[in-house]
Amino acid sequence: MGQPRTGIDSFTDYYSSLIGWERFRSSQFGIKHYCTIGLNSREANNEKLAEQVMELLPQFIFKEGVVGIGEIGFDDQTAAEEKYFRLQLELAKEAGLPVQIHTPHRDKKRGTQRSMDIAIEHGLSPYSVIVDHNNEETVKEVLDRGFWAAFTIYPFTKMGNERMVDIVKQYGSERIMINSAADWGISDPLAVPKTAALMKKSGISLSDIELVSFRNAITAFSQSGQIDESDFISVKNIDQSQKFASNSILRGGQQPRIDKNSIIIT
Repeated sequence: MGQPRTGIDSFTDYYSSLIGWERFRSSQFGIKHYCTIGLNSREANNEKLAEQVMELLPQFIFKEGVVGIGEIGFDDQTAAEEKYFRLQLELAKEAGLPVQIHTPHRDKKRGTQRSMDIAIEHGLSPYSVIVDHNNEETVKEVLDRGFWAAFTIYPFTKMGNERMVDIVKQYGSERIMINSAADWGISDPLAVPKTAALMKKSGISLSDIELVSFRNAITAFSQSGQIDESDFISVKNIDQSQKFASNSILRGGQQPRIDKNSIIIT
C-alpha cells in the first residue's frame, strides 16, 4: 500500500480483493490471475496486528487461485519478523503450498542465508521455496542449495535487465525466474518482456529465455496444485458484460467486448 495497514479489517479487504475482484477483473481482459497470500515482513513488526492476521490467513490460503504463501521473510531482520516467518512456514507445510520469500534490502546476503537456513530447519524442501529479490551476491548460494532464484526487475533498483542478462549468461536458466513490479514505487510492469527481448538480442537461446521468463515460474508455483496451464494458453469466451458482486469493469457508457480478439489493444 505504501503505508502500514493499521487494522485487521484492511487485511481482510486486501486478501478478499486478491481472490475476488482482482481475479475477476483480470479475467475480463483474458488474464488468468494467481496470487500468493501472506503477512509481509515489514508488517510483522506490529505484533498485536500480526497475531490477528495469523488467525485470518487460513481462511484465504485454500481459496482458488492461491498458489503460495508469500511474500514472507525479513525486512529489518527483527525477532518479530523471524517469529512470523517461522509461523507462516509451518502454515505452508500444513497447506502443502510453495513459499515465496522476500529478501531484505539491507544486509541482503545475510538475510538471504538466514531465510534459507530457517526454511530448511522447518523441513521445507528447497525446491518448494522461491527466494525473491536476488542479486549478484546471493544468486550462487541460492542455486547451490537447491532453491528457486527469482529476480524482480526494476528500472533503477534491485536488479536491472542488463544485469539480469549477465546473470543468465553466467548461471544458465535452471531454477532462475524473473518478475516485474507494479507497486507504489517507480516500477515497470513490462520489465519481463523487455528483459526477454534483451536476452534474445544478447544471444541467449530461446529455450533458456522461455524458462527464465515463463516456464520456471509455472513449474515452481504449480506445486500448489492450482495452476492448469491450459486455462491461460487458450483464453476463450471473454464477456465484459459480466459482473462481480454487482460491479462491472465498464465505465462511462463503455460497451462490453465479448471475444478475445476485441480486447487486444494495439
